[in-house]
Amino acid sequence: MVVLTGAQILTVVVVWRFAVGTEQGQLLDTIALNGNSIGRQRIEGMVGGVLDAVSLLSLVAATAVIGFIALIRRRLLLAVVTVGLIVGANVTSQALKYFIERPDFGVDPERETAGNSLPSGHTTVAASVAIALVMVLPPRVRGWGALVGAGYAAAAGVATLSAGWHRPSDSVTALLIVGAWATAASFVLLLRQGDDMEVEPADGNRRVFSVLAIGGLVLLLAAAIAIGWTDGSRTTPMPEFDRRQLLVAYGGSAAGIAGTAALVTALVLLTMHRVVPRHTVDAARRRTG
Repeated sequence: MVVLTGAQILTVVVVWRFAVGTEQGQLLDTIALNGNSIGRQRIEGMVGGVLDAVSLLSLVAATAVIGFIALIRRRLLLAVVTVGLIVGANVTSQALKYFIERPDFGVDPERETAGNSLPSGHTTVAASVAIALVMVLPPRVRGWGALVGAGYAAAAGVATLSAGWHRPSDSVTALLIVGAWATAASFVLLLRQGDDMEVEPADGNRRVFSVLAIGGLVLLLAAAIAIGWTDGSRTTPMPEFDRRQLLVAYGGSAAGIAGTAALVTALVLLTMHRVVPRHTVDAARRRTG
């Protein structure tokens, strides 16, 4: 857990320093963001619906529901930790957005006046709720919750890109922040695990984990190829980028966001049956009933 948390924090720093702190990173982000103009009218309604569902009110309501699920499962510490995950991830994102300075390399003059936008607050809200829900769900439905949660987090991240609200790196960073908080929360739960717990290997949701992990890696590979191809074209003046170049940059960035969401969720799912195992009495009932 400590290694996973540290790795995700390190990745946040790397993405931040490259995407915000270098001219090359800013340019790649801007090219991908400009690609959102392709087909925007066709998906504008869907994008608006996804983003409208992410609000402070929905965050409070979802947090209350997540805490309630943990409590009815008689998991007080789980309720406290998952609520802490949601609060901690969102506070971290807002703090970083405020403290990170974005150098002006003249890459995107129209948006530079708005300052730093990393990480994405909307993506943090969606991902933190999705991951916390995966943690509190019972084992029999946790796999389905992970698939839906990863999809929701990915949709929110891509929607901010499609709406022109955020650059790709903003959403990727937000997802990694949530992932780091989730693995840290899992470590706390593991340390405080009682003697009345019993790990059931069948609760591991290995098939869903494989789908998320393999799917996430494939998407990240596609994103890496698209970014590499775009990087080879970045000397071209922005107004001269054709439709195909913009579409590759935008599609690759969307794949990177979705792949990150899938992998972050997969890492949480991988250890959840050990972090939140069954009570001994529940495991006994399952074997006899």
